Amino acid sequence: MARDSGTEALAELAQERVDHRFKGLPPDAAGLTVAELTAQRRNLFTGGFATPVLALSAERLEHNLALMETYAARHGLAFAPHGKTSMAPQLFHRQIEHGAWGITLAVPHQVWVARAFGIGRIFLANELVDAAALRRLAAELDADPDFRFVCYVDSVRGVELMDAALTEAGAGRPVDVVVELGAGAGARTGARTEEDCAAVADAVAAARTLRLAGVAGYEGEVPDADPERVRAWLRRLVALTVDFDRAGRFTGLAEVVLSAGGSAWFDAVADVFAEVPDLSLPVLKLLRSGAYVSHDDGHYREVTPFNRVPAEGALEPAFRLWTQVVSRPTAEQAFANAGKRDAAYDLDLPFAQAVRPSDGGPERPATGVAVSGLSDQHAWLRTAPEAELEVGDWVGLGLSHPCTSFDKWQLIPVAEADGTVVDYIRTFF
Repeated sequence: MARDSGTEALAELAQERVDHRFKGLPPDAAGLTVAELTAQRRNLFTGGFATPVLALSAERLEHNLALMETYAARHGLAFAPHGKTSMAPQLFHRQIEHGAWGITLAVPHQVWVARAFGIGRIFLANELVDAAALRRLAAELDADPDFRFVCYVDSVRGVELMDAALTEAGAGRPVDVVVELGAGAGARTGARTEEDCAAVADAVAAARTLRLAGVAGYEGEVPDADPERVRAWLRRLVALTVDFDRAGRFTGLAEVVLSAGGSAWFDAVADVFAEVPDLSLPVLKLLRSGAYVSHDDGHYREVTPFNRVPAEGALEPAFRLWTQVVSRPTAEQAFANAGKRDAAYDLDLPFAQAVRPSDGGPERPATGVAVSGLSDQHAWLRTAPEAELEVGDWVGLGLSHPCTSFDKWQLIPVAEADGTVVDYIRTFF
């Protein structure tokens, strides 16, 4: 799909009507378009929003986008952030405006969403063997000569299935594929040895509908990952690329794709990719980290590479889930109206961070308040003697794991520091 069509699709999002599908929005906004509601610049805390409501910080979101743009440029990396984190085309386009080469995705549905909104370069971090999806992919590639698509292959069988489906579909353009090197025994996907990778590359060479474009993998799956093990695996990835190049496997290309990079080890990727020797062709060193866009207050706050390289900057957690105390049965316990349907909980429970009193008093730290559990629609709050908390108070929760925070909300307010809502982010999960 052409970029102009994508721009039109983004504009159409603003004309969507606010209704029962969207949690947390002001009840009296029903029937307004998103554009009309945005223009009202309502305040998240006084403008009629209903709890629970998830919000993104406008300032922190922009900071994170700019920081990773600068980081990738400084280290000579192309950047295809993983879009499965947000599944938000508005954010895809902001990432591209901040220098991203394209968007990484994981499954065909995500590719169709990105294409519907005009994303012209897609890296699929999976082997694609579904015949129906391959037929549609062939049609997309044939219809748009500017569409660039790259995906993993990690087995001879997968290559054979892809070639058969694309041949049956009458594909006019070959699909670019990269051989995925697995991160080790017991890791996720990927060919386990260099010999296995060579066999997959041989199968690609024999397939009329495929073209070997490079080598890739995911260092986050390295068993017992530490800096030494991760760098050792990344050097295997680079060495495999060099060996393939010397064997003449990349003839006919304009560039070789070398790709890795989750959100926990992109500093190691930058260091090792800086060691890539000259090949017969230019190398597209493609980083795929995605969680940075919102960052978080838990897992990624702990594992971000910026903790190891503080001179390069720091990401800022951009999410806050606001929930309301609905029960205070004892001095040691309270319950708020956000639960598993609203908050990520797969890596860590949410973190109580702030309290906004129901009487309109100033926001204060959530001293003595901790989330001890989640039910479907309730947060269990443990309250120490120093906790000031009453029924009706709003509690601001920090979240852990962006990927399972975005997916619970279809329309997310973007609020400035004073609470003014300046945008709404639409997700497509």
